[in-house]
Amino acid sequence: MMLASVARRVLLLRAAGVASAARNISTEGQRVTLIEGDGIGPEISGAVVKVLAAAKVPVDWERVDVQPVRTADGRVTVPEEVIHSMERNKIGLKGPLETQIGKGAVSLNLTLRRVFSLYANVRPCRSIEGYQTGYSGVDLVTIRENTEGEYSGIEHEVVDGVVQSIKLITQKASQRVAEFAFRYAHSSGRKTVTAVHKSNIMRRADGLFLACCSEAAKKYPDIQYNDVYLDTACLNLVQDPTQFDVLVMPNLYGDILSDLCAGLVGGLGLTPSGNIGTDGVAIFEAVHGTAPDIAGQDRANPTALLLSAVMMLRHMGLEEAAGRIEAAVFTTIREGKVALATLGAFSGAMFLFPADTDWGPRGQRQVFRVHRRDHSEFGVITLPHQSSIDHDIVCVHIVISNIHYVYHYKKCNYGSNNTL
Repeated sequence: MMLASVARRVLLLRAAGVASAARNISTEGQRVTLIEGDGIGPEISGAVVKVLAAAKVPVDWERVDVQPVRTADGRVTVPEEVIHSMERNKIGLKGPLETQIGKGAVSLNLTLRRVFSLYANVRPCRSIEGYQTGYSGVDLVTIRENTEGEYSGIEHEVVDGVVQSIKLITQKASQRVAEFAFRYAHSSGRKTVTAVHKSNIMRRADGLFLACCSEAAKKYPDIQYNDVYLDTACLNLVQDPTQFDVLVMPNLYGDILSDLCAGLVGGLGLTPSGNIGTDGVAIFEAVHGTAPDIAGQDRANPTALLLSAVMMLRHMGLEEAAGRIEAAVFTTIREGKVALATLGAFSGAMFLFPADTDWGPRGQRQVFRVHRRDHSEFGVITLPHQSSIDHDIVCVHIVISNIHYVYHYKKCNYGSNNTL
């Protein structure tokens, strides 16, 4: 439903004459490497391809499959086909990739960043009208150094039961991402760059990163610069995120803060992401998981990957097409006529109240009404049988606007109410 709504709005905007600016854009398609990913990846990638086709965006897709390849010396890389495709096209769009949990498992996301020197991860976080969270007016960008820090993979066992993991910080990588942050702020009309660090504890490592940021700031006198400790940044973000503009930080801090910021505006299902590398290479991606439990059911929400594609189009200079697609997405969300399990269905606390005429079993069912934290009615919930309310975890069925969801309900002590 969301795909059809966005595609329809894209076509309406084009027909309304907004596309007149496209006369200056070449209709010859630029090739883009498409990594569909795992789980729901092929579904959301397919949705993005359809929307861009509806918008008549001059993009030709070259699909490749990313699987781990182990070299003779034991290193993990990606298939030659992927490397050659990115070398030719320079631009990539990527769905979520699965990382197995366990000893010896290698993250393909980290492998892609290393292989293509994707040194800066850029994550805009912006409040979206029509999707209410506990915060409003959020409009910030996190920029994360993407190649070193705690994610350098330098670990060893000193003695039995003692493992050492080395945090690698270099002047070259720190200067590169710091200068990128200021260039990004300058070109995007941003006013402030904030460096996030813990130089009070890691005086040499984070001290070097901070020094590189301070040096880069001197080249951009039009951009205000300040720095903040990581823990203070977390506190200030949840108190008032509107005080921040562009934040730049080492790898691990960026991994944590970028997800925290996504939570301020609705979660990873609404957050675009781009990885900028050397030699003009860039890969844009959805940063949420593969959601194997709903894969193949055509229920996945493509918003994050679609907004990442908007970032990609702007990076390619296709501003008009990017603006049309972004406007269609935001209008669809604002109108609230399309409900998806990852967008609005389970945001915040949901409270169960017995429906007035439905208290007690109805055949083999119990029917309750679901209310949001602000007490507005959300929908109807059906428990499979009377005794299931006595269990700690209950599988429940929610029907909202003829859309069916299955969710797990956990009992909490709210008197006669319970929370999802």
